[in-house]
Amino acid sequence: MPEALVLDADAVLWSTDRSAVEGRHLLLLLHGYGADEHDLYPLRQYLPDAFAVASLAAPLAPPWPAPGRSWYPIDGLDGRDSSHVTRAAQAVIAWIDEHAAGAASVGLLGFSQGGAVSLQAMRLDPRRFAYAVNLSGYASPGEMPQDAELAELRPPVFWGRGTKDDVIPEVAVTHTTQWLPEHVELSGRVYPGLTHSVSEQEIADVAAFLDKRLTALDGAGKV
Repeated sequence: MPEALVLDADAVLWSTDRSAVEGRHLLLLLHGYGADEHDLYPLRQYLPDAFAVASLAAPLAPPWPAPGRSWYPIDGLDGRDSSHVTRAAQAVIAWIDEHAAGAASVGLLGFSQGGAVSLQAMRLDPRRFAYAVNLSGYASPGEMPQDAELAELRPPVFWGRGTKDDVIPEVAVTHTTQWLPEHVELSGRVYPGLTHSVSEQEIADVAAFLDKRLTALDGAGKV
């Protein structure tokens, strides 16, 4: 069995003192392949202030000369093997257990690989995560033991992608288009002309989605 992946806690970028996460709504940012914890962190200025934001660093280094970090390998025929995605998602859950167990809620926002890992983490432990945002990512193929529970809970998921995104294979997009509505409360948008990237309109849509999540979470806490 492969050795478990471990995230570097010292590499995490926090929008607040990490000791102040207790009782806060926590939003985790998971970057894409070849990026690092700095990539998505600037998005925090466009998102609701009520969130404590933690931008995680993926555990692997991609093959030279690719820069940055990766959540799982993409080289070779097994590059999109679900077991790689699952292993990365397990590392995210282990990090939460150690560093953010006291958060009032945990949400996930991932780009590309980070989006795939976000959905996989939600599939591993459906009750742990309040929602997920998947930007230019996909749902990993295959069945997971908790998929039926996920489909019963139907947590909110935002999926955004561009019509000019030529990085994610069409077969993965087709699978995700079918899989998400069967398992989650899906919202999202396809952005004309957008490549494998994030646009201002998409950020605005994500902010609106997160505002709704805050309203629902705070309302649930008052029941």
